Amino acid sequence: MSDVLPRLRLNLDFQPSPDPKRPGLFIRDPYHYCDATLLVPPPLVAALECFDGAQTTLDLRSELVRITGEIQVGDLERHLYDSLNEAGFLENETYTKLKARREAEFAREPKREAIFAGSAYPANPAELSRLLEARIGACSGDAKIIGIAAPHASPDGGWETYRAAYSSLPPKDGRERTFVILGTSHYGAPDRFGLTRKQFVTPMGEARTDVGLVDELGRRADGAIRIEDYCHAVEHSIEFQIVFLQHLYGANVRILPILCGPFVKSIYEQGMPEDNEHMAGFFEALGDIAARESGRLFWVLGIDMAHMGRRYGDQLRATANLGEMLAIEQRDRQRIEQINKGDIRGYWSLVQDGHDDLKWCGSSTLYTFMKALPGTRSDLLDYHQWQIDPQSVVSFAALRFRERE
Repeated sequence: MSDVLPRLRLNLDFQPSPDPKRPGLFIRDPYHYCDATLLVPPPLVAALECFDGAQTTLDLRSELVRITGEIQVGDLERHLYDSLNEAGFLENETYTKLKARREAEFAREPKREAIFAGSAYPANPAELSRLLEARIGACSGDAKIIGIAAPHASPDGGWETYRAAYSSLPPKDGRERTFVILGTSHYGAPDRFGLTRKQFVTPMGEARTDVGLVDELGRRADGAIRIEDYCHAVEHSIEFQIVFLQHLYGANVRILPILCGPFVKSIYEQGMPEDNEHMAGFFEALGDIAARESGRLFWVLGIDMAHMGRRYGDQLRATANLGEMLAIEQRDRQRIEQINKGDIRGYWSLVQDGHDDLKWCGSSTLYTFMKALPGTRSDLLDYHQWQIDPQSVVSFAALRFRERE
């Protein structure tokens, strides 16, 4: 009797090796349940298909025999299985334990430590400060600006757009602001919002989370919320915004960090997100906070837009600002136009068309903001298409939101 092999996790990152001297398929866990990274050599990539939850160890052995041309493949079979298993890449008990342990550790931690310092931006405070001064400078917007939308792409891919967004913020005026940071949740549950009471630490210092507002949302909209959502531990869409805010307003800036999961049901089954009573309760609670606290709140949205090309499952070999990406820009701008007008239904109708085939990484985040502050108008400050790899493109923009008349 042969045993059925566990399925390879579907929520892993798979990328071709960037090193020609070490070809193969890189596999890593974006959730950081385990920090191991595996490089599967090109001949063995096909063997990964055996880990589909239906095939057996005998099927894997037969595939390895076919690949290698050797009869004795027991050691190779064990090595491949053990490597995937020990890294927590298989849907089995090992993964379940790693996941439970890491999520419990995060729940106990008093602070959310920066995990992208040293990779996406410098970990040295002085070096980071010099970089932000050179790339962003100071803010010079007027007092009627109530919010911005900025990218959450790697800063090196979007400095001009980041600068356009953050330089439009009002100068520091002594008021005690709370920055409501609405970030895209890349790993969160659909139709849910992720909250945390933890303080956010970066190389620049410790940002203060407005626990009172977190608790208020938790009380009023618990059906749509995950408190101490583990996604905060691995998400970059909020961490990047905090670094920029600390540069402009000081290390101990006060924040309300909210992760917005995708609105899958509305996109695929039509209807509006608020048709879900739990979602409606969250929108109402956040809108009440926006109205009551308007004088001290400032809104920051961490969003990217279209994701096109081979990296994102398209047949298209995408090239920024050329060919089919010119049509993508026009579609991006049609959505932005509806946002600028404050037309939430017009905007969401365009998202629903084709079930968001543009794969906007921020559609739910923008919708949440527009529900909390209905009718708010915006201005497009910058639009950019970033060639993230030779066959794939990400688009993003800088938007400035103004006080409602």
